[in-house]
Amino acid sequence: MTRALVVHPGPSFSVADVHNGLVKGLRGLGVTTYDYNLDERLCFYSEAKIKRGARYKHAFTSEDATLLAAKGVEVGCYELWPDVVIIISAFFMPTEILDIIRSRGHKVVIVHTESPYEDDRQAERAEHADVNLINDPTNIDKFPRAQYLPHAYDPDTHHPGVVDPEYRSDFAFVGTGFPSRRNFFEQVDFGDLDVMLAGNWVGTPEDSPLRRYVGHELDECLPNERTADVYRGAATSANLYRVEADSPELVNGWAMGPREVELAACGTWFARNPRPEGDALFPMLPTFTEPDELGEMIRWALAHDDEREAAAAAARAAITPRTFESNAGALMRLCGL
Repeated sequence: MTRALVVHPGPSFSVADVHNGLVKGLRGLGVTTYDYNLDERLCFYSEAKIKRGARYKHAFTSEDATLLAAKGVEVGCYELWPDVVIIISAFFMPTEILDIIRSRGHKVVIVHTESPYEDDRQAERAEHADVNLINDPTNIDKFPRAQYLPHAYDPDTHHPGVVDPEYRSDFAFVGTGFPSRRNFFEQVDFGDLDVMLAGNWVGTPEDSPLRRYVGHELDECLPNERTADVYRGAATSANLYRVEADSPELVNGWAMGPREVELAACGTWFARNPRPEGDALFPMLPTFTEPDELGEMIRWALAHDDEREAAAAAARAAITPRTFESNAGALMRLCGL
């Protein structure tokens, strides 16, 4: 029986979906799968305090907290002896630990989730893995032993269904409020539309017109399990790529992002920034590059129910094979397991 140890990325939103999806997909394939809770361990060691006199201080530096949180992976390998250790993102996994794991005969796979924007940092870590799976092949030549693994969805989570009234809107966008996105959406003429923004919008300035659209407390992030509810409740949505990257040449990608796959799976119509993979897969959905274009597309879609629903249904059909279980199967084949 094949045994896999899957290491959580650390952050408990956004990319955590990739971790949860692959764990579920591997188990669906009959792989004995162990889930390493790096997120909870990071929180524990980062928040641990000791008393010195009348005052409390953090017990560990940030670097020591990260090392201690990750050290348990070595214990997991010794106790479970997995055939493969799958690490999502690996930004909180010291490379010396990866080297130790590999030296003991365990196959190390890193699932890189931040391509192309952070490929320089990701490529450095890639040297310490047996297999590297990247979500955008634009800079695949930077990575040793690499394969492209597209974004995926969980059919049990991402699907059409009954709309929760709490999440009903004319337009919704779920994602991180990067400055480039805030600037773009501030220029969209939403008028009297019912708009919901969700995700991570912590840095939104007090004078931004977007603050009134955020559907939760600004100092919180929308839980991943609620994202599909937002998508099902939205008549329209959009995919807007960020331009923040490690360097300017890493901005432009080829592959679709996870938002497009999940929106399509939920049966939600959306407009999108053009990219080659999305252009090939979603010719039924319109593309935009300017704020005024997006505003016009949203209003057109709201005024044409039949056309909007037909396009959304066609987009859903186009991504049907892109499940996490399919990705898990591809991962195991690439590992020779």
